[in-house]
Amino acid sequence: MADLFFWGTGRRKSATARVRICKGEGKIIINKRPIEQYFPIALTRKIVVQPLTTTETLGKFDIYANITGGGSTGQSGALRHGIARALVKFNEEFRSSLKKMGYLTRDPRMKERKKYGLKSARRRPQFSKR
Repeated sequence: MADLFFWGTGRRKSATARVRICKGEGKIIINKRPIEQYFPIALTRKIVVQPLTTTETLGKFDIYANITGGGSTGQSGALRHGIARALVKFNEEFRSSLKKMGYLTRDPRMKERKKYGLKSARRRPQFSKR
């Protein structure tokens, strides 16, 4: 039973995706909804399936994911990261092609925190000489 599923966790910005892949006919379920309903924009759906097209496994795995936090772009990037990690657990030979395309690298860009004395992360109060 443990060998039937392969897990991967992906993150981008403030979004986190817990991904579970298993052999199947290629359906993608995100938060108990199909991918077409969860990501209505075609570009975000294309981002999600990039690791599968790179490894030529599109349509061979069923993907179940739970995503929290962030917006649609961050969530699709987190899902792509999680799928890539799960594929590497399935077959270690996928690592070189996924690494070359950059799908195994976590995107480190985050929102900068607000500092004291400032109005936001970098915005300063207006300066007046008098």
